[in-house]
Amino acid sequence: MIKSVISKFTFFFVAMATILFAANAAQSQETSTWDAIKERGSLRIGVTQAPPWFYKDPAGDEWTGLGPSIGKAMADELGVEFEPVEVTWGTAVAALQANKIDVMFVLDATPKRAVAIDFPAQPLLYYALAVLADDDLAIETWDDLNKEDVKIAVTQGTTMDRYVSARLDKAEILRFPSNGESVAAFQSRRVNAVSLFHPPLIAMRKKIGRGQIVLPSPVRESASSAGVRREDDKTFRDWVNTSIAYYYTTGQTQAWYEEFLNSFGVDPSSVPAIRRENW
Repeated sequence: MIKSVISKFTFFFVAMATILFAANAAQSQETSTWDAIKERGSLRIGVTQAPPWFYKDPAGDEWTGLGPSIGKAMADELGVEFEPVEVTWGTAVAALQANKIDVMFVLDATPKRAVAIDFPAQPLLYYALAVLADDDLAIETWDDLNKEDVKIAVTQGTTMDRYVSARLDKAEILRFPSNGESVAAFQSRRVNAVSLFHPPLIAMRKKIGRGQIVLPSPVRESASSAGVRREDDKTFRDWVNTSIAYYYTTGQTQAWYEEFLNSFGVDPSSVPAIRRENW
C-alpha cells in the first residue's frame, strides 16, 4: 500500500516536472528575437573575414568594416551591446536558424535562402559586375573590351562567365576553376582584365598593387541584403528593414563604406560605390 502511494506520488511529480519543462521550453521558443535582444542586452552580428564587409586585423581583436559599422549603430539605437559572432558565409544561414546570431549583413536574398530565413524588403546595398583591368585600357562600356587583342579572365560556370561570354564575342575569354585563379591570371599579366562582382576586387587590387576597377556599362547590378531568423513575430525584421532603409537613403551606408576603405588604404574615389545612385 505504501509502495503504491509512493509510486503514485512519484508519477505525479514526474508528470508535473515534464509539463513544466515543456511549458518553459515552449515559452523559450516563443521568445522573439526582438525580446531576446532586450533581455540579453546584446545584438549578435555574424562576422567573417571578408573586407570591405568584415575585417579583423590579425594583430587586434576589433572587427571593422561595413557590417560591424551597421551593427554598432543598430546596437546603440537599441541600447544594447554590439556582440560579433564569427561564422562563415556557408554557415551563416544555419547560425540564424540555430539562434546563434540575430542578423547577418551582406547576405544576398536568394530564393533558396528565403526558404530557410527571412529578409527585409529594403536592400542593404548594391554591387555590380566589374573588371579589374590594366591601367592603360580605356573602358567605359563592355564594347571597349570586346576586341581581339583583349584577354579577360572569368571563373568558369559563374554569372560572370555567362554574362561576359554573351557580350564579348571578339575578346579572348580564359576560364578558370576559381576566383583566386582568375585573379592570379591578371596578377601574372596573362590577361588584360578579370571580371568579378566589384567588392572582392578591392582587396585583390590592393594586394596586386595595380589595375583599375571599372563598372562597364550597361551595368549588371545585384542587390545584397541582411538575413534574419524566420519567426512569427516580425518586429525585429521590420525594424531592420526600417534601419537599413534609413542608413541607405541618408547616405550613411556609403559613408561607412568609404570610412573603412580609407582605413584600409584604398581611395574611395578609385572604386565603385555601393549606393547605386552614386554610379
